[in-house]
Amino acid sequence: MERIKDGQVIRLIEQIGDHYRINISNRFLRPILLTLPLDKLTWDQIELLTEKIELFRYQGFHLDELYRQIAACARLAEAARREIAPSIKNKLNAFPVTPDRTLRDMAANNFPSNLQLFADLLYRLYNSLIEIDKQSAGKNKPIYKQMQELHGIDDLLAGH
Repeated sequence: MERIKDGQVIRLIEQIGDHYRINISNRFLRPILLTLPLDKLTWDQIELLTEKIELFRYQGFHLDELYRQIAACARLAEAARREIAPSIKNKLNAFPVTPDRTLRDMAANNFPSNLQLFADLLYRLYNSLIEIDKQSAGKNKPIYKQMQELHGIDDLLAGH
């Protein structure tokens, strides 16, 4: 399978990773994120997309692996939207008060909108990959139509 080395895709993956580390999985929110009922494989896939871009930047990305990573991040976004966002302030107040309380409160207040931006960036990446997939498939069936784990991903990313 051909590897994806498209500059726009790589920049979007970098943007997703930066946004995730700064706004979703920062030092204030990470302990709460880790309480989500996601399996180790899902967390590993999330980490590959958001933290390990250097492993793939020069050799390229496998399309099916990117799809799996996006699906894992979509499951995270949906679970966080359902289980964390509605009560994030209460969950954060359960942790010891630190001198960074203002930053912690900002992280909590902005979490729902940052989570939505994360999902929007994932959706943009997903649609970019679909276009590349369709072009490279030619007359064959595109990979995204062959992957069961992508069923319903549009709804997960849109928050339905």
